[in-house]
Amino acid sequence: MLKFTQKETPKLNFKKAIKKPIPVKCVQINEAFEVETLEGTMKGKPGDWLMVGVNGEKYVCDAAIFIKSYDLVK
Repeated sequence: MLKFTQKETPKLNFKKAIKKPIPVKCVQINEAFEVETLEGTMKGKPGDWLMVGVNGEKYVCDAAIFIKSYDLVK
């Protein structure tokens, strides 16, 4: 069985891919919150985002990750 760690990138023939621009619902929550996800209960900090995915799944997105990963649609 292959095993990969966070510290080292394996010497494999990686290709480049761009994530499809799939719109999701999101709202920034300004107080601590919890949400039941497919993986269990997640806790959000003040300023984190509550996300609703394409299949209705809910999850928390850290505010710093949101800024790097998403652009709000007008």
